[in-house]
Amino acid sequence: GSVRAAMPGAVRTLCLAALLGALRAGGTELTLELPDSAQRCFHQELESGVKFTLDYQVISGGHYDVDCYVEDPNGKTIYQETKKQYDSFSHHTEAKGIYTFCFSNEFSTFSHKIVYFDFQVGDEPPILPDMNNRVTALTQLESACVTIHEMLKAVIDSQTHYRLREAQDRSRAEELNGRVSYWSVGETLILFVVSIGQVVLLKSFFTEKRPSSGGAGT
Repeated sequence: GSVRAAMPGAVRTLCLAALLGALRAGGTELTLELPDSAQRCFHQELESGVKFTLDYQVISGGHYDVDCYVEDPNGKTIYQETKKQYDSFSHHTEAKGIYTFCFSNEFSTFSHKIVYFDFQVGDEPPILPDMNNRVTALTQLESACVTIHEMLKAVIDSQTHYRLREAQDRSRAEELNGRVSYWSVGETLILFVVSIGQVVLLKSFFTEKRPSSGGAGT
């Protein structure tokens, strides 16, 4: 009886481990700073016939745009976009070798950019063994695992989306705060200069002009 009672908990543990393993499937997330007139490239060695996906978004800087391109091992450009705020690109590799993807801010001469990208390699593995080769229907527990997995994926995507939106809004708020601060300092200086000018002008109106003494004798 004790063995039977322990089995559901063990299955749940295995199910949770499978979920976490599937959610940690091969990929890279990175946030990088891209100085003005600069370019940064990344390299990944891939086998042929592998699917990869590149998602990127500019979080802050300038007009929130960046140039991006991807090259295959033969130097052929398989993706190229200019001045994009965000985009997604998927591709099935045709040749084995090192694939290169670059972000360029060379068109900007004074604004730094912060870019987030997510590089995923390969298809998502099944969360349960032999799931793709099953000829029977999923059990209630297996169906629950699949449902939980889909919900966790939706939660992760939502968290990433809101995290990027929060970082972007924070950058815009800090930029707006800086502009307001500079404008306030400028207004203060202008008011100070105008006040001094008014005091000097009013003082000149009330200054007594003494007549010059004559040199004629009697």
